[in-house]
Amino acid sequence: MSRVYNFSAGPAVLPEEVLQEAADEMLDYRGCGMSVMEMSHRSKVYEGIIQDAEADLRSILSIPQNYKVLFLQGGAHQQFAMIPMNLMKNKVADYIVTGQWAKKAYQEAQIFGKANKIASSEDKTFSYIPDCSDLPISPDADYVYICENNTIYGTKFKTLPNTKGKTLVSDVSSCFLSEPMDISKYGLVYGGVQKNIGPAGVVIVIIREDLITEDTLPGTPTMLKYKTHADANSLYNTPPAYGIYICGKVFKWIQKMGGLDAMKKLNEEKAAILYNFLDESELFKGTVRKEDRSLMNVPFITGNEELDAKFVKESKAAGFENLKGHRSVGGMRASIYNAMPIEGVKALVEFMKKFELENK
Repeated sequence: MSRVYNFSAGPAVLPEEVLQEAADEMLDYRGCGMSVMEMSHRSKVYEGIIQDAEADLRSILSIPQNYKVLFLQGGAHQQFAMIPMNLMKNKVADYIVTGQWAKKAYQEAQIFGKANKIASSEDKTFSYIPDCSDLPISPDADYVYICENNTIYGTKFKTLPNTKGKTLVSDVSSCFLSEPMDISKYGLVYGGVQKNIGPAGVVIVIIREDLITEDTLPGTPTMLKYKTHADANSLYNTPPAYGIYICGKVFKWIQKMGGLDAMKKLNEEKAAILYNFLDESELFKGTVRKEDRSLMNVPFITGNEELDAKFVKESKAAGFENLKGHRSVGGMRASIYNAMPIEGVKALVEFMKKFELENK
């Protein structure tokens, strides 16, 4: 069977050559006689794998020396609690709510202290990014939180909020490594890797060292302290070893592709093909304000639920998988992460043109 074009929002498409390489090494990793899946995380061989992965990530993102890279478990959802547990010293934090995941993070933070919703785009079904140039930042806020790219709604912060000197915390799960970013502008950046980097089960946290302290909220479990994992170089307990190994391969692939500048150029090119068609189409239309459109997640509708369902069904039969929109919004969504080849986007647009002709 030939491979389909997989537009899933996550777990998502991975570079074919990475999967091929992993397949070749499945039974015997570089002559050690076993799979990475079977290997002790305390072994010298695995130590090399995780250290290489971190070094490559640091190089790709130009991560400053005073930031730690942590490979953790529990997905982005666990970070919704871990962030306030570790950073909410004054028990106050400001949240900008631009989608479902930021909303969940904001709700979780309320368990631990005073979470303030200082801006939101919920009034228009999260179809835009609010103006964040002059927000009512709380004077005693420990941090300001954003979800930088909204997977469900297809919006992206093009300009970071003015936090008025407060620490910026950002969930970058669905735009991680899709374009360059200046890590020094953030106190903490994190993302589940299952969208753009690797298989489900790993979350990467990049955190400034001064934010890693013993001074966490009372009752914070050992496993939920950043210090625990920072001190042990992400090997405090058995990490998601195989997932980290695949992430490492994706980092090498990004370097081979020309790094994040090349990735951004390719992603802009792919997104333009789809958005340009949506802007010209008489049947399909995008749901996001133009200036806030994501390069990674492109939601669209026909305006007719029955026609949307027909499109999803016929697109699947034609070899385009996972184009159904998130259950909370309906319609369609194409997630066009780094590993989605440009041919996949072109083929999707050709299919959409044909569908439009047949269903006008």
